[in-house]
Amino acid sequence: MDTRKEGPLLKTLFSDQHPQVRRWLVPFILACFLYFLLWIPEDQPSWFGALVKCLPILCLVVFLAVAPGGRYSWLLQGGLVCSAVGDACLIWPGGFLYGMAAFFAAHLLYIWAFGLSPLQPGPLLYIIPVSLVYYSFLLSHLEPGMVLPVLAYGLTLLSMLWRSLVRGGSAGWGGVLFTISDGVLAWNAFIRPLPFARLMTMSTYYAAQLLLALSALRNPGLKTH
Repeated sequence: MDTRKEGPLLKTLFSDQHPQVRRWLVPFILACFLYFLLWIPEDQPSWFGALVKCLPILCLVVFLAVAPGGRYSWLLQGGLVCSAVGDACLIWPGGFLYGMAAFFAAHLLYIWAFGLSPLQPGPLLYIIPVSLVYYSFLLSHLEPGMVLPVLAYGLTLLSMLWRSLVRGGSAGWGGVLFTISDGVLAWNAFIRPLPFARLMTMSTYYAAQLLLALSALRNPGLKTH
């Protein structure tokens, strides 16, 4: 990833000429604080719990709406909306497949935003070996009916990771953290419970979505006037 690409992002984020960019990140930070402060038990699913979980992501949708970056930003907003739907579905035990489908759609929108040009297959040289080891272990712990959905989702997630790394900057770091978050979630759900799994999953997840949203600030189509 080329960290030099972050120059325009940081210039926009901290510029005194565009305080609305920073101001609209405050609700996201407060919503994250509220989620971790309340820490609603997972065995007590409710619409209030779903709202608290989705609120940081919805704040990022609003953030991108007030700091638009053209088509790229719209696709990111679509991915965030799908992610919020997925978050809500995962609150309920019977909503896992629906949640996975929503995040599947989110990753497709992120891939569309990042594009396929330039192709740059280089990152696949380390994505593929690591993912083969992880998924060969994960798939062996799944019930037969879950193998195809998880495999399809995993391929889409890894494709998003690849394209985010090619794009670089905060998008790349966002893709990495999103993959880590999902990896911890799947390991905890299907292989073996991990200590602090929820904390690791949600902290990396919110950070990932923030970084993906911030990548719109260095998009050439950003409107800052």
